[in-house]
Amino acid sequence: MSTRSPRSTGDTPEPTPGLTRFNTADDEAALAALHEVCASRAWGGKVLARRPYATADALFAASDAAMAELTAEDLAEAMAGHPQIGRPKPGDPTSRREQSGMAGASEALKAEMLELNLAYQEKFGHVFLICASGRTGEEMRDAVRDRIDNTPEQEREIVRAELGKINRIRLTRIAEHAEGDAA
Repeated sequence: MSTRSPRSTGDTPEPTPGLTRFNTADDEAALAALHEVCASRAWGGKVLARRPYATADALFAASDAAMAELTAEDLAEAMAGHPQIGRPKPGDPTSRREQSGMAGASEALKAEMLELNLAYQEKFGHVFLICASGRTGEEMRDAVRDRIDNTPEQEREIVRAELGKINRIRLTRIAEHAEGDAA
């Protein structure tokens, strides 16, 4: 029977270089990184307060817990940081990468998405939000068509789940990339 700690047996992974950098960054720099993940100040403050993180999974769990605690106002702030589907923020590689499924879409599909986005925004008061990574333009169009008949309460919880997915993807980039890597 061994009395060695799990760390000495190699059972507990060391944090990745990106996660170590995030854990040791001053609060201002860490909050700035979190703001790039999610525009909600409440979410960022909650995730920041739980540092340091031993693993990316611990960071994801903290993100999920913080997302579950967001008020409707906090969710609105988070959504305000996202452009319309089909209209990535100019000069923003993250926005462009996440919406790449619309890049090759036909002009007809882009026009339809614009109309659907506007109808959705008129009904719900915020942009249509979906974790667009890996989705085609047609899949995103079908999702907005399916969701436009939801109640505001249903849509708020779907948006919360979609934001959680987006946050995990963006947090993975923070946790896995060493300084100097392309983000």
